[in-house]
Amino acid sequence: MAIITLLTDFGTTDSYVGIMKGVILQIHPQADIVDISHGIDPQDVVQAAHELTTYYRYFPQDTVHIVVVDPGVGSERAALAMRSHSQTFVAPDNGVLGLVVKDHPDSEMVRVTNERFFRHPVSRTFHGRDIFAPVAAHLSLGLPMAQLGQPISPDEATILAVPEPRLAPGGSLLGSIVAIDRFGNLITDLDPDTVHRFFPDAEPENILFTIGERVIAGVAETYGAVAHGQPLVLVGSRGCFEFSVNRGSAARLLGAARGDRFTVRAGGPGPGIPV
Repeated sequence: MAIITLLTDFGTTDSYVGIMKGVILQIHPQADIVDISHGIDPQDVVQAAHELTTYYRYFPQDTVHIVVVDPGVGSERAALAMRSHSQTFVAPDNGVLGLVVKDHPDSEMVRVTNERFFRHPVSRTFHGRDIFAPVAAHLSLGLPMAQLGQPISPDEATILAVPEPRLAPGGSLLGSIVAIDRFGNLITDLDPDTVHRFFPDAEPENILFTIGERVIAGVAETYGAVAHGQPLVLVGSRGCFEFSVNRGSAARLLGAARGDRFTVRAGGPGPGIPV
């Protein structure tokens, strides 16, 4: 059975997601459609790009992933299909596939132009229904990607402007909050390997994380390493550092938002202890 995943900013109040599913099922009635999330902030391509990297690798090969976060819908921006990591991706050419390409620079990509595989007439405001859903459905039936349009190099696709971890003045490593989950955990773009590369001699208990006016020392192993209501930093399920609060919300306690920057440096008294 073919699997098609959906990641959008459509929410679940309106019928947009259901309509896309209907279009897919008209073409491939046996498709298994998996809702990843429809809660991406409206038009937030960066958030969608980060979210995509968290799940695609857990799906079987030949899964087709649709991403529709498309502030440029109806414009001259292209539609893309991409083969990477033994899976297929269908999305607007707005950078939303950029982090997958970064992980797999040998990805194969085509610019989707063959209108034979579109739904007609094509709306200026709903390419999810008229382009991405039908194209993905045809791909899930085994359509060769080459039939969709001309191949392009991933370098020709839109580049996503995402802040990279870098050294700040004074020698601290500068990272970003890339997501906040429903528990209020602040998910970052830094993983232990990156921190170790910049601070090879630092032990986990001697790393200082600073966000706003708050400094948290050390990397905890579990939420329970600190008292209820206290902040900590640990490595979350995505493999990156997260600011958390034991039985609370780090976003609320630390007053942080997605896109906020934080710093990491070596030196500190112990795991999870606020300084």
